[in-house]
Amino acid sequence: MEIRPTTDKDLDVFVDTLHAAFGRFPETPAEDGSGVWWAALEMDRCLLATAADGRPVGTAGALSFELTLPGEILTPVAGVTTVGVLPSHRRQGVLRAMMRHQLGELRSRGEFLSVLLAAEATIYGRFGYGPATYAQRLTVPRHRAALALPRARGTAGADTGSVELLRRAECGGILEDVYDRYRRAQPGALSRPHRWWALGAGQPPVSPAPRYVAVHRDAEGVPDGYASYAVESGTLTVDEVIATDDAVFTALARFVLGHDLVTQVVFKRLPLEHPLRWQLADFRAGQVNEVADWLWVRLLDVPRALTARGWFTDGELVLDVDDPFLGQHGRYLLTVRDGKAECVPTDREPDLSLDVRDLGSVYLGGTAPSTLVRAGHIRAHHPGAAALADALFRAERTPHCLHWF
Repeated sequence: MEIRPTTDKDLDVFVDTLHAAFGRFPETPAEDGSGVWWAALEMDRCLLATAADGRPVGTAGALSFELTLPGEILTPVAGVTTVGVLPSHRRQGVLRAMMRHQLGELRSRGEFLSVLLAAEATIYGRFGYGPATYAQRLTVPRHRAALALPRARGTAGADTGSVELLRRAECGGILEDVYDRYRRAQPGALSRPHRWWALGAGQPPVSPAPRYVAVHRDAEGVPDGYASYAVESGTLTVDEVIATDDAVFTALARFVLGHDLVTQVVFKRLPLEHPLRWQLADFRAGQVNEVADWLWVRLLDVPRALTARGWFTDGELVLDVDDPFLGQHGRYLLTVRDGKAECVPTDREPDLSLDVRDLGSVYLGGTAPSTLVRAGHIRAHHPGAAALADALFRAERTPHCLHWF
């Protein structure tokens, strides 16, 4: 078997092999190649595994994004995607070889973080990835969708902005601009490069699929939020709500929840700690139908990754990190002062021992280290170590990712 990088000439073979791996058939792109999710592929970052006779049997790729870390810090990140192996060649080491090759390439490019969306939860942990952001699907019956009046004294008054209803094709650069403002302040969010919007590569509202878009504008008429949705068989399904603050989200939620001639409103991916259920006059009206992992994170360089993000509690922690897939091990002293961290090798006794996948899960602040201690995955070497780790790794907001890739 050979694993080789691809070029633009390999696009059709790459796409066909990937679809065959999942038992699907490619959609038909527009004449200019746009309107399909693979239009945004970076072929110089893709790999093709071929059998001894030259036939393609596996694919893997990476995309270039920015990831927002705690502290509103933007960092380049590799988005691993298009990973597949033909059914005829599974369980023969093809996937393992491609993942090992890819991790080596990412490191050679100087990247210290990679992320992915996992088709199955049991695949990528063994390669060092851990689930780091989560989302819930919330369904609200239309007849129980009234919002309660805020009870807190001093709560801001009525929204001074406005909501305008547009079709997806009419939105121009509004969605791109609003999303970019949002993702820069949201830990766990990924950038959506301009070419994704231009090529319609992805899921709605990035894709050109027909959608209605409720655009919120502030008092000066500047767009600061949107909700993309479609109605089918009496269900209004919201692809995503992007809002620069909670008041904007509330205005957009009120708009979609007040839609006539629908029986229920479904919010596809809300953060786990989102306040919408508390805003409903009937708390039980909001039904969580599904809670799922979304963004998985892998640290390729532990010291660089830990010093890249922002921190909100001072302290010291010795981490003993094992990376069994790459056959590496390191012990690091993490020292946090005034929002900045230093991370250096140390011989001190560890506070926590953990797999690199578990470090990926806690890295963005979406998974408490104490949860993984209780689950038996992280070992706390003394009382208080887990609580200190919880305090150190927390983020200013629940990390959340909406981008599909």
